[in-house]
Amino acid sequence: MADIQVKGKAKSSVFKEEAGVRHPKRAGVNMDMTAMVDMAFLLLIFFMVTTVFRRPLAMEINMPEPGAKVQVAESTVLTVYVLRTDEIVTRMGKGGNVPVLWADLERALRDALIANQKLIVLVKVDPEARYERMVDMMDTLDDAQVTRFSLVGMTGADVAMFGGLQ
Repeated sequence: MADIQVKGKAKSSVFKEEAGVRHPKRAGVNMDMTAMVDMAFLLLIFFMVTTVFRRPLAMEINMPEPGAKVQVAESTVLTVYVLRTDEIVTRMGKGGNVPVLWADLERALRDALIANQKLIVLVKVDPEARYERMVDMMDTLDDAQVTRFSLVGMTGADVAMFGGLQ
């Protein structure tokens, strides 16, 4: 692995005398680094192969064609309103408005999905609501395994309907 190469005459003394001063002779050291480089590359390859990268967290969104109109029965639409006060109100079809707590939203979505397999969730978010609430809503829809939903901004009529709650 390593050897020491000494140049010059073979003397028993490792010191060279010059004008009464003794200086040590310098010995050339030659180290074979091949084994260490091999080990470094083997470790590098090992960690590259065994490392698991985190998959990107993304949700696939299918957008309709521009100008496409789809007829949907109103009884299969659950409208979820996210108000600027962080409150949630749901309405099934033409039924009445039902306030729902954030903690109970996932269970309510699962129950509605069990009751109607063709359920479409229409999420209307107030333009002045916090952005985090829309992200929370997307996460809740994903947790409840709701695959058919639309995100829409609240219209002026929707905002006026909930004017007392805001």
